[in-house]
Amino acid sequence: MTNQATTETNTLVDDFIQLYQALNKDNLHLLGQVYDDSISFTDPMHQITGLESLTQYFAKLYKNVKHIQFEIKEVQQDANQAALFWQMEYSHPKLNKGGLIHVDGMSQLKFNDKIYFHRDYFDLGQMLYEHLPCMGGLIRLLKDRAAK
Repeated sequence: MTNQATTETNTLVDDFIQLYQALNKDNLHLLGQVYDDSISFTDPMHQITGLESLTQYFAKLYKNVKHIQFEIKEVQQDANQAALFWQMEYSHPKLNKGGLIHVDGMSQLKFNDKIYFHRDYFDLGQMLYEHLPCMGGLIRLLKDRAAK
């Protein structure tokens, strides 16, 4: 992919980034501004089809999140697809004693007028498992041993 794109494409990707900068449990209706009604969304936890299902999925995810912020590190795109490299910072009362958690990831987007394909790549351990009581210590131990 290159960084060259049409103005319309730049606008859609920019709108996507702005949406995720402001997205929370109270404004999930805004997803329809960037996503096609038949959006195919995949992340390490779920595969979802349709805007209504995606909105419900995000409602469950955002329900108890106290803070979430995305920092976009890099965008690569061409006329009909983009790759966004990001770091998410969030806090959830049941994870990491409510402290901040940082997750590095990448989103692959495919689009025409709106985004019809969105796939997120990230380490589920970094996002979730390492911050669970009991399980977190075990996962960190396994990672340390695997690195030796």
